[in-house]
Amino acid sequence: MAVQPKSQTEARSQTLVARLTNTLRRAIASGQFPPGTKLPSESQLTETHGVSRTVVREAIAALRADRLVEAQQGAGVFVLEQSALPVLSFGNLDQARVSSVIELLELRTAVEVEAAGLAALRRSPAQEETIFERHHALRDCFNAGAPTSEADFALHLAIAEATNNSRFREFLSMIGPRIIPRAAMREGEPEPDQDAYILLIDEEHRQIVVAISNGDEEGAREAMRRHLRGSQERYRALLREQRKPV
Repeated sequence: MAVQPKSQTEARSQTLVARLTNTLRRAIASGQFPPGTKLPSESQLTETHGVSRTVVREAIAALRADRLVEAQQGAGVFVLEQSALPVLSFGNLDQARVSSVIELLELRTAVEVEAAGLAALRRSPAQEETIFERHHALRDCFNAGAPTSEADFALHLAIAEATNNSRFREFLSMIGPRIIPRAAMREGEPEPDQDAYILLIDEEHRQIVVAISNGDEEGAREAMRRHLRGSQERYRALLREQRKPV
């Protein structure tokens, strides 16, 4: 199954970008590269991680978009000081419980529907481009059969960024990638059903992205609402399935 025709080389490249981005992100978060320090050069990263210069550049671009690093002309790429964001506690939130996933989806709906509408009104050309890039990166993960949670989170974060109200991005960042639950497919589910699920999610994302690009405020809100409520219904169906008598 492929969401969009892509060569295996392109899909592999995007997967390598995601892996290197996550590796560098973890290194920054762990203090391996403290604020103010310079990242290894492009050639060093290429040699250390066994990837092309294009992969390194795209990974650095993703870190810059997340405001983790900044490039200083002629000097290199430096790690930025991160504002301390409190870790939100949601009591007994348990991602292994379908009921907890539904609760988190309801919270996301309350915030992200408005974020999509504001993004349609306020996005800059550069932010719109980033949203498209994140959407295509997520599609590449689908096509490569790679994990999608990080790429999915990056897309929703780019939409929040495009509101030009930093509180939306801060809110999603405080919750973190767990806002993208992937409880997913029941074990042993037929592959055609999984393919249909992926196609459905991709189409829902496409509708959100297109509405934002068109400046369609209400269309963006409705597309995001449909996406998140659809996810709620899919998890409620899973909950009902789990409660069937044996």
